[in-house]
Amino acid sequence: MKRLRVLLTRQEIVPERLPGATVVVLDVFMATTTLLTILDNGARGIYPVASLEEAEEVAAGLHPENVLRGGEQDAARIEGYDHGPFPEEYAPEVVENRDVIFVTTNGTRAVAEAAPADTVLIGALRNAPAVARYLEGIETESIYLVCAGSAGRFALEDFLGAAAILSHMDVGGWHLNDGAWLALDFAARHAEDPSVLLKRSRAGRWFVENDRIDTLDFVADLGGSDLVPEVAAGKLRPANGADQGGTA
Repeated sequence: MKRLRVLLTRQEIVPERLPGATVVVLDVFMATTTLLTILDNGARGIYPVASLEEAEEVAAGLHPENVLRGGEQDAARIEGYDHGPFPEEYAPEVVENRDVIFVTTNGTRAVAEAAPADTVLIGALRNAPAVARYLEGIETESIYLVCAGSAGRFALEDFLGAAAILSHMDVGGWHLNDGAWLALDFAARHAEDPSVLLKRSRAGRWFVENDRIDTLDFVADLGGSDLVPEVAAGKLRPANGADQGGTA
């Protein structure tokens, strides 16, 4: 029987169970939303890495004049890096034809931990309907929606992203774990207006209090992108076989 699981934090990943599976990583504030945006906006190469040390290793193999470094560590901008974690920092004129190395505390680590899977996708609210369509169109016996979480804790925004994906899927005939059943119930009540719920979340309140409502609204734009990013050999690309329409 086909199995679909929602994991509430990246710490729930069991690497030896991932071979043969498709994994969707969700770190809505901010890694996966920003990675999606960077790909949407025309970067030549995008490298999500798990650590600052790995970032330097990747950079050593690229032309230094073409490299941008971005991300955060423990919610702080990284000293010496070109950009932080926010999607508005990666406009088309900034990233087009550039190589972007991106590292975050939770999201890119979750991507690295999902590497044993056959396919690793990047999910967010902005591309949730597109990810759902892609998952329904592939032949796989096992799907994991992995909420990156925050320092080992549940993060409402990531769970909302998983719920939004499930709300656009026909999961009849799939065996769901408890997290997936909970996400379906959650989606029935909240997935249609994610911005309201995001503003109430712990991370969302930070955006409200720090006058970043435009960023929050961008994150909450359900279906704002038709792009489905896939991580292959450490680099982001449009997923094979997906209908890649770009920004809606």
